[in-house]
Amino acid sequence: MSRRWQPALPAALLTVLALVGTAGVASAHGAVGGGIEAPIPLWLLYGGAGLTVAVTAGWLAVGEDRTGRVAVDWAVTVPPGVVRASVVGGRALGLLALVAVVAGGLLGPQVRAENVATVLFWPVWLKGLGLVAILVGSPWRVVSPWATLYEGLSWLEGRELGRWAYPDRLGVWPALAGFLVLVGVVENLTTVPRSPRLTATAVAAYALAMVVGALAFGRPWLHRADTFAVLYRLLARVSPLSVERERGHYRLYARGPWRACTRPVADCSVVAVAVAAVYTVSFDGLTETPEFQALLTALTGDGGPTPTAVGLYLGGFALFLASYGIAVWTVDRIAGPTGWTATATAFAGSVVPIAAAYEVAHTYPFVLRNLGTLVGLATGGALTPALTAWLPVAGFWASQVGLVVGGHLVAVVAAHAVATDRYGRRVGRRAHAPLVVVMVGYTVLSLWIISRPVVA
Repeated sequence: MSRRWQPALPAALLTVLALVGTAGVASAHGAVGGGIEAPIPLWLLYGGAGLTVAVTAGWLAVGEDRTGRVAVDWAVTVPPGVVRASVVGGRALGLLALVAVVAGGLLGPQVRAENVATVLFWPVWLKGLGLVAILVGSPWRVVSPWATLYEGLSWLEGRELGRWAYPDRLGVWPALAGFLVLVGVVENLTTVPRSPRLTATAVAAYALAMVVGALAFGRPWLHRADTFAVLYRLLARVSPLSVERERGHYRLYARGPWRACTRPVADCSVVAVAVAAVYTVSFDGLTETPEFQALLTALTGDGGPTPTAVGLYLGGFALFLASYGIAVWTVDRIAGPTGWTATATAFAGSVVPIAAAYEVAHTYPFVLRNLGTLVGLATGGALTPALTAWLPVAGFWASQVGLVVGGHLVAVVAAHAVATDRYGRRVGRRAHAPLVVVMVGYTVLSLWIISRPVVA
């Protein structure tokens, strides 16, 4: 195995462990309000975390070349029979989930905790599959119910369906629009996630849009316009596992969590999705703080969010885009102009670990708790495992801090690798600095959000 990255790992691990050793106020998606008080001033925690990220970036820029990629540590061949069985099972599971959400939401009890639609879709489907993508790679190519429906219709026709070619100029902008509406506005600013009937209606409408779009533009629509496909594919970049097909067989490889994050993204539409993922998971946590709840109460009515509330969300997204854009422009000026677009797409992957780490930190108790509830609903209450009972509040908070800081360290490592690969070591370590400033800011903001008490 290549050793070029290994000198940086012990130092990064020690800094994360040092921060995890403290305690503070815990918060999480759907967590119970309250928490434990930190034994040190919170400003010291924020400063220490930000300094950790900055010092790691400086350490990478000093001394011998520490850039590179971890070579394959191990690889496992997956038999074709196992792959086929997994595909069939995944497709059946995806279709079953779609039917359960739509039918359960429309016909079942209209109580959030007692209906499979609200228990399954928002926490287990939307959030849970995101965690799966981060850990082992995107499962969406297998479980996507609209892709299965499209393939079934194509099989009946005896050919690939699609009347027009997907316009390249669209990029993944339709997926970004779906993300901003479904995840940014509907999940965070409306009561839809608490309403089984509205959840079922939203999922059915989205499924219809995906199937109709696929019939019009073919399979590329499902690859580039589907919010779930694009989001999970991005999050899968930090997965320590990679599956590749070789001579009819599938091989499962191990890789560093920053490795795929050093690859450029396709275009500016993917850049916008990456920034939206970082911003929206932070906004999700922000909506649970007392300060935002007070503001949200003033900005929403019985029918949902006012234009002002939506404007607040979109305005924050614009600020995040601007911060990334300014950092990229500064990098381009320092390194010698190579084109803003090329620089933006080159570094976009390096912000994905930030989104992925905060997604795990913020949502894993929410996913586990609702997964236990879902098992209870499926078994008629005969089995309802308490999947989060084992984790004390202090341990949960420590895991949040460790994940957030660790994700930012991976992002710094990835951005440093991109900078040195593009510009050489001497110029690259200077060009990396503007992105480090942005990442330190993201670190402090993320830790401030998780340090706030939550509103149940």
